[in-house]
Amino acid sequence: MDKRVFKLSEVIVIIVIAALLSAVITGFISYNTLVKTKKVTYVNLTNDKDLKEFLEVYAELVTEYYQDINKKELLDSAINGMTNYLDENYTTHLSKTDTSTLIDALSGEYQGVGIEITGDLIINDVFDNSPAKAAGLQKNDKLIKVNGETLDGKTASDAATLIKGSKGEVSITVLRDGKELDFNLKLTNVNIPSVYSNVEEGTNIGYIYLNTFSNTTYAQFKSKLEDLEKQNIKSLIIDVRGNGGGYLISAKQIASLFIEQGKLIYSLQDKNTKVDYKDETKESRSYPIVILIDENSASASEILASALIDSYGAKTVGVTSYGKGKVQQTKELKDGSLIKYTSAKWLRPNGTCIDEVGITPDFKVELEVKDGKIVDTQHKKAIEYLKTIK
Repeated sequence: MDKRVFKLSEVIVIIVIAALLSAVITGFISYNTLVKTKKVTYVNLTNDKDLKEFLEVYAELVTEYYQDINKKELLDSAINGMTNYLDENYTTHLSKTDTSTLIDALSGEYQGVGIEITGDLIINDVFDNSPAKAAGLQKNDKLIKVNGETLDGKTASDAATLIKGSKGEVSITVLRDGKELDFNLKLTNVNIPSVYSNVEEGTNIGYIYLNTFSNTTYAQFKSKLEDLEKQNIKSLIIDVRGNGGGYLISAKQIASLFIEQGKLIYSLQDKNTKVDYKDETKESRSYPIVILIDENSASASEILASALIDSYGAKTVGVTSYGKGKVQQTKELKDGSLIKYTSAKWLRPNGTCIDEVGITPDFKVELEVKDGKIVDTQHKKAIEYLKTIK
């Protein structure tokens, strides 16, 4: 059972880290349950006059331009031109590097040893069920060498690259209490924690924080929720501050843990159809829920919050959310890059679209700063409200 209790300062740090991650993820939601009729086929394209003209121009430039042309870069420019023409924030062409970063973040796992490193090479977290945890690496250890190579002058990204670039095994040297310690670790597939939980001290209120909606978030959330319920919680705080979103299916699965079977979770509306998605499970809850939101709560975070507000009766605390009411599909290209394009907008169970509007909280509460430190007044308000409910 997860009995870790988070200090206020730790909660703030987690939210800040998640906000940085959301810069990569915000605006990305993938869905694969809406069946669409494909009107464009290869046969159609061979007869497309406009496409033939494009190919004629391409051939003319490649053969007749006075200097050599990088055909790959020329075609990339054409793809970028198409996405730029649409002039829409969430439709874009991601490079191979950016695609890899996005996929790693949303897959919920990566090849490594299971540590989170800060900018000054301090281990900020050691993941459960990882080689690092089994070997005895600890939070606040300072990395000083990887495979005997000093990390002086190197960044956390440099250290991570050296670790991931090792062939199967890696040697890590850390500084702990003034002593150098060596660890030999095997690289494995490590689950990336995206859910953190605890029981609020001196209460029967559960707290769950989500920093993204990856492939593994639902399983993590369900496990943490069941652990909290074994500790006899009577109400729950779900914190999605700084969470820029992720996979729609993950948000739908989490909402289904609470909402009654048959109730609406969200709807998708493209240029031709509107499809409703309802809770299909027999599982549900009835205890009070408060959702913490902020200006960086976007996409899947807003879908989860809207579903719980409209179909469960949850309350919200914080500030107005980001306001992203569109969903995207992706197309991976052979070179490792990716096209991400908007294919529909999503609607709350109450029928409204929050795009560029966001979710207005029931209790608008700003974070405060006292003596140079952030005071999490939003978290405190959520606890105060739930204490008033019998």
